[in-house]
Amino acid sequence: MTQNPWGEEENAQQASNGHVASQNQSRSGSDTREWRLIEKLVNGLHVEHRRTRRWGIFFKFLTFAYLFALLGIYLYNDTPEIASPASDTHVAVVRVEGAIADGEKANADSLIWSIRKAFENKHSTAVLLRINSPGGSPVQAGYVYDEIKRLREKYPEKKVYAVISDIGASGAYYIAAAADEIYADKASLVGSIGVVSASFGFVDLMGKLGVERRMLTAGEHKGLLDPFTPLQSSEREFWQTILDTTHKQFIEQVRAGRGDRLKENDELFSGLVWTGEQAVDLGLVDGLGSASYVARDVIGVDSLVDYSAKGSPLEQLIDRLGVSMASHLANMVGLGGGVQLR
Repeated sequence: MTQNPWGEEENAQQASNGHVASQNQSRSGSDTREWRLIEKLVNGLHVEHRRTRRWGIFFKFLTFAYLFALLGIYLYNDTPEIASPASDTHVAVVRVEGAIADGEKANADSLIWSIRKAFENKHSTAVLLRINSPGGSPVQAGYVYDEIKRLREKYPEKKVYAVISDIGASGAYYIAAAADEIYADKASLVGSIGVVSASFGFVDLMGKLGVERRMLTAGEHKGLLDPFTPLQSSEREFWQTILDTTHKQFIEQVRAGRGDRLKENDELFSGLVWTGEQAVDLGLVDGLGSASYVARDVIGVDSLVDYSAKGSPLEQLIDRLGVSMASHLANMVGLGGGVQLR
């Protein structure tokens, strides 16, 4: 029998190919298992990540809900001495707190709105101004003063009482002078019947820094009180007349409000402040006592209802977070510009 050498080689080649195919199939199966394992691991990590993210969102939501609940409780409970509904006999309270200025909490529009509501309610027996303010704009204080006078004439059966807590100075005392009677604590700061206008001058500093001031005006005094140019003596004298005129108006309104209760004193309108006890001797206040004392023992009504404008919840939140502090401090140090009763 004749052997075919090509046949043996073909058989060997087939066997080799089968072995390679088997190896490839084995390797393919192993690779498939590895990929499945990797895929399973990745899917597991993805599921765990989603679960962790869900729990994170849940706990964040829970935290915010808790904080807002605390904030709501704080806003709701931070209203002392507001115990009676406005349909019962009560003393109407209006708060004058902080700097008196347009844009501040104690602005004329807000205070006048509250005071009108207090007078208009037929169940309010009297109006009580709770004052804790260092003063502010003479214009804003003047608006409130005039409105109180007008409402007192319109509702002669309702008396107005001003009660000063920590401080009732300058523009705040301007408003208090419109009341029928003024009360304070023995340690309260009362008075400061004067006018101030404060700013800064940077003329020498500009020269040292090598900065040139370029200001063009039409009008000889249009740049009056510019902090980067020297203050001329004529401009100083003119601005002093503005302050003196405003001071005179302030004194006239205090005299009109207090009448012969004021004790003549050379320093009464000098801008000095006095304690509540000293203010009684000077006739600036009528007696010593708190708002509760005045309501209970002077007016004869225990119930107090707050008529102060609260603003929107967002405004209350912003105010409590202290965002308005910067503008308030600016007004206090004189950066707000203009004349101030402080």
